[in-house]
Amino acid sequence: MKRWGSLVALVLAGCTAAPAREAAPPSVRPELFGTKSPSGEGPTIVSLNPCTDAILAEVADPAQLLAISHYSHDPAGSSMGVAAARRFPATGGSVEEVLALKPALVVDGNFTSPAARAALARLGLKLEQVPIAATVPDSIAQIRRLAALAGHPERGEALVRRIETALAASKAPAGEPVPAIVWQGGGIVAGEGTLISDLLTHTGFRNIAAARGLAQASHLPLEDMLANPPRVILAAGNSHGEEDRLLGHPALARLTGTTRAPLDPALLWCGGPTIPQTLARLAEVRRTVR
Repeated sequence: MKRWGSLVALVLAGCTAAPAREAAPPSVRPELFGTKSPSGEGPTIVSLNPCTDAILAEVADPAQLLAISHYSHDPAGSSMGVAAARRFPATGGSVEEVLALKPALVVDGNFTSPAARAALARLGLKLEQVPIAATVPDSIAQIRRLAALAGHPERGEALVRRIETALAASKAPAGEPVPAIVWQGGGIVAGEGTLISDLLTHTGFRNIAAARGLAQASHLPLEDMLANPPRVILAAGNSHGEEDRLLGHPALARLTGTTRAPLDPALLWCGGPTIPQTLARLAEVRRTVR
């Protein structure tokens, strides 16, 4: 939970704009940095964010992706699957590590520190910041942007088609939306204005977090859940699919009229290739609720 909390902290970090690129100092020779992968197809890239890791692993050549974030090598933080992630080297994200790899492009979220942004600019490294997608259209736009930067827009379109197919297959059935809440380890809820909330709406659920006055990452105690349970509790336990002590509390089993269903926490935060998986799981749960 502690390691997953680190990823949640990244997701909730504030938005900041990247400064204008600065000229490289005399001690740095920009021509030493890679511009093309060894295969000559597209720029070399280092990704420092688990969400961009997953997208770039699909739209870039393996030789282009010099390193991904260490979060993707961690079962508690990976959205692309650890086995797939470990095909690529990982970096802790320090400027020194990135510099040693000599990429043409660095991709990160929107939480890059001002000091790191300034250092990358001074060193002549191009930085592309990609915020957390709050909707499916946001994610599709990011896929197309990253695929274009990698030099493979057709691979981005292939991923977009997979998402569109999944959207069509998981469309909400007729009738009123089913009240639901995503309850994470420790009692944290997924609030409105998030990608998971957008996907809940699409598949026929109504995220009741906002109706209860709960914002993103608010805490919902067990007592409050028992006193006023929703129709569906989507329990996002640890990365191995197990519920933590709170989510698996015996008192929850005594709730009548409430369906509890596990939801892999790896599906909560990132868009791109996780969207079809999340839609399939939500649609599966929705079909069990009359």
